[in-house]
Amino acid sequence: MDVFATALPALGQAWALILQPEVLGYLVLGVVMGLAVGVFPGLGGIAGLSLLLPFMFGMDPVLGLALMVGMVAVVPTSDTFASVLMGIPGSSASQATVLDGFPLAKKGQAARALSAAFTSSLFGGLVGAAFLTLFIIVARPLVLAFGLPEMLMISVLGLSMVAVLAGRVALKGLAAAGLGMLIGTIGEADAGGSLRMATYDIPYLTDGLKLVIVGLGIFAVPEIISLLRQDRSIAKDAKLGAGWGEGVRDWVANKWLSVRCSLIGVLVGVIPGLGGSVVDWIAYGHAVQTTKDKSNFGKGEIRGVIGPESSNNAKEGGGLVPTLLFGIPGSGSMAIFIGAIALLGSGDIEVGPSMLRDNLDITYSIVWLLALANVVGTIMCIAASGGIARLTTIRFTYLAPFLFMLISFAAFQSGQNFEDILALFTIGLIGIFLRRFDWSRPAFLIGFVLSNPVEKFSNQAFQIASFRFRKSFEEGIDYIFSPIVIVLLIVTVISVVLGLRQAKSIMAEGDVKSGSKRAPVVFLLVIMAYVVAALINANMIPDYNMTDKIIPLVIGGVTLLALLILLVQMILRPETDALFADKELAGEDADAPYGLWPTLAWFGGLIVATYFLGFILALLGFLVAFLRVRAQASWPKTLILTASGIALMCVMAGALNRDFPPGLLQGFVDLPWPLK
Repeated sequence: MDVFATALPALGQAWALILQPEVLGYLVLGVVMGLAVGVFPGLGGIAGLSLLLPFMFGMDPVLGLALMVGMVAVVPTSDTFASVLMGIPGSSASQATVLDGFPLAKKGQAARALSAAFTSSLFGGLVGAAFLTLFIIVARPLVLAFGLPEMLMISVLGLSMVAVLAGRVALKGLAAAGLGMLIGTIGEADAGGSLRMATYDIPYLTDGLKLVIVGLGIFAVPEIISLLRQDRSIAKDAKLGAGWGEGVRDWVANKWLSVRCSLIGVLVGVIPGLGGSVVDWIAYGHAVQTTKDKSNFGKGEIRGVIGPESSNNAKEGGGLVPTLLFGIPGSGSMAIFIGAIALLGSGDIEVGPSMLRDNLDITYSIVWLLALANVVGTIMCIAASGGIARLTTIRFTYLAPFLFMLISFAAFQSGQNFEDILALFTIGLIGIFLRRFDWSRPAFLIGFVLSNPVEKFSNQAFQIASFRFRKSFEEGIDYIFSPIVIVLLIVTVISVVLGLRQAKSIMAEGDVKSGSKRAPVVFLLVIMAYVVAALINANMIPDYNMTDKIIPLVIGGVTLLALLILLVQMILRPETDALFADKELAGEDADAPYGLWPTLAWFGGLIVATYFLGFILALLGFLVAFLRVRAQASWPKTLILTASGIALMCVMAGALNRDFPPGLLQGFVDLPWPLK
């Protein structure tokens, strides 16, 4: 009863917080932004939240949460447009929807598929919000019992799930997570202040890499480059057809499938690290298994749309469980969400047990915002369907320069340094090759996010345990191996064992073909060289600062071992093995009329021009050159689009009181805003 006595007033306070016109306005704004982001394949919630992250500094907590939750809730709904209308997964959470949604669209039943998908998404989102509400009430006393050993163990659980269930080759998932953690250790160590893979001669690296840059680089840049290389419209046809009512009736006829898949989404979302890259395939498999006539799957079976779409929205509610209760990201978007919460207000809100103890009303406001955002998002998706279908017939070549413009501006806002844009380009290269060679990008990102918590929990738990062991051996053992730690340890072991059995059926980057050894081996050797350099660098830290070197050494050692095993396997196995997956061998990347490097050079040219001329002047030249040369637009269209892009940037910067990256020119000439 004490649990409900505490929770019920907080539930009422949460309603009072969000039922304000300003909060609801920000929620709708977030939904609109999420709708815009979700329409473009590959961007998804991670890139969308990364774009919002720089603007979260000091924002009122409830307003900032309304903006972010609005975006998070609607992206798994709006990415259905890309999957159904374009045949391209809108995000990792909508890969399975393509299998039957796109064939339905080609049959002229796109409206039916979208209607069933939106209804399923709404139901799944509400199930996720309801589950989160009940779980917080029940689990709050348990969560408050979590200490440092328990938090460390659940971090390890999250990492183990990411590493094992991140692709067909489990060692690739492990190595990707390890690489992300190593890159996360760059800069000054928290405990002793030792520099790792950084130097005071390059001050930028001493603070480490920002989450917004890593999120945009790993996910947004590779997808923009891939679509730009294909030089075509996203979709060939924008016909929706009839059948909005039929889609709703389809959902009613398959409501119990939707219920089961929603629960699957919640449960998978709760497990740290699984998230969207797995849940839709599990739900799709369940839909196939529970259908008597399986012959229509892959050809336009409506159950193949209802199952995945129910699960991928429900997983957002489930994903908020480890995010809010333990501070462990349940997915890539939740990893960004954690970083953003720390920036809100005065920075005193911290996800985890302290949030349930000190900010229970704000915790429940997130739940209610999630439920409202699903309703608003579904209504907007249905209303915007016709216009969005027409938008997808625009050549992506006209959209790409503006996406480059937005992500460059967002990256710069994270630290107000030109090096932010260079870091975005570098991490983008890593993301491009991880995607190309079928290495899990979610594993990399969550490894990056968890590197600091793992190190912090490890060092602090070690210090406390050492003190208790000096008192008595029994007290030290009781502290380390509490009942919660033992349960989490067992769950971790079981998860690894089961995950190893299922790893071959999970495709981190889709069905990537194999057939050449050279490029995958070279990429592996490059990663190995960085890991070796990081190990040597960490080993140079003096022994009296052991707390600063032990985590990089352990992570680097495990990662290097995984890479060595992969190298041996690559030497021994034939070129057709999944180890040698390479998107350049078959599929859209292989058939693209433009090469990777010439396409990437446009983005690089914008960065170089920014260094010399400043962002706005560089952007002016970039847009004109790109639209005239690459897009082959007429001069009137080029000038109109360029003026629109510059105006958008000036309005955004003025409204948000943000600066543009200056260049060398600004150091010699006093230019008026926005050129300075």
